[in-house]
Amino acid sequence: MQNFLVKFRDKRLTQGLLENIHRVAPAEGTYRLMEVCGTHTVAIYRFGLRQLLPANIELLSGPGCPVCVTDLAYIDKAIALARRNDVLLVTFGDLMKVPSSTSSLLKEKAQGRRIKIVYSPLEALAVAKDNPSKKVVFLAVGFETTIPAVLASMLQADADGLENLFLLTAHKLVTPAMKALLQDGSARIDGFICPGHVSTIIGSKAYEFLAHDYHIPCVVAGFEPTDVLQSVLMLLAQLRDSRCQVENQYHRAVRGQGNTKALALIDKHCQAIDDHWRGIGLIRASGLRLRDEFSRWDITSVLEINPEPLREKPGCICGQILQGLARPADCKLFAKICTPEDPVGACMVSGEGSCAAAYKHQALEE
Repeated sequence: MQNFLVKFRDKRLTQGLLENIHRVAPAEGTYRLMEVCGTHTVAIYRFGLRQLLPANIELLSGPGCPVCVTDLAYIDKAIALARRNDVLLVTFGDLMKVPSSTSSLLKEKAQGRRIKIVYSPLEALAVAKDNPSKKVVFLAVGFETTIPAVLASMLQADADGLENLFLLTAHKLVTPAMKALLQDGSARIDGFICPGHVSTIIGSKAYEFLAHDYHIPCVVAGFEPTDVLQSVLMLLAQLRDSRCQVENQYHRAVRGQGNTKALALIDKHCQAIDDHWRGIGLIRASGLRLRDEFSRWDITSVLEINPEPLREKPGCICGQILQGLARPADCKLFAKICTPEDPVGACMVSGEGSCAAAYKHQALEE
């Protein structure tokens, strides 16, 4: 794998791309390009790409981290479930430190609550088999990238006759959030660096409405420094030529139609709903819920969940950061009160969060 990545980090290729970017970039005006993927955010910080670009080319971090945009009410529900004696929670590790109104899953686990960290939804099946007396609840958080694997796991649970495995869902859809950002207009966006992982599922054609209806250039990008820089160059070329198209830089992984089998699986089992994004608010048709015929998988159809009243953390500006209106260093809590070890906001929790990436790779340089 390391040998495969070498060519995407080649110094000469990088220098050539940067020379072309500086040549194509306009001499006047400021151009704001937004990435909507946490892995892109990490790559941009890790490789110092902002500092290499012309001063009038700004890279904005959008709502591309699924953990960061998971609504506070969802985390509160997870905490309420963890406190039940008849429930065992199963979750990915990056949710453990996300602050709820009063606690976190990590703190609850330290107090003896039954919470197990897994790396794949399939691992939840083994947990359910080993704990037949418990309602095993998988915290199903993520964008289109992870949804098919969760649904496939539940189908396998049905095939295995497991009746004690359930979901607490907070699945989000990327393109409605991108549309909402453009409609709001608070953050001027001149082009989108579209998420590579999500695009392997939904395909590059899913973004065509952004180019056609909102006249915003889009480029689906890979995650290595040359990928990101080539995508920036492609966007600048579109802006120079007054073009608005969806281009696919990430040909080695993304097709125009996406993964049709995965999309069919999602469509069969889920339907779109208006959903809350942490720090942003309600976005129309941006979430997914299980269709009625599959509601037996939904823990909320089995148990009444009574979380504590919502309490937002004062001073946290994660919502502004997720919308490209602010950067981590603009937050008065950043790297002082809010750190990865003791996060105040969700953007400091996940390794894909803007604040966590800035803290690790750039700290207070901004």
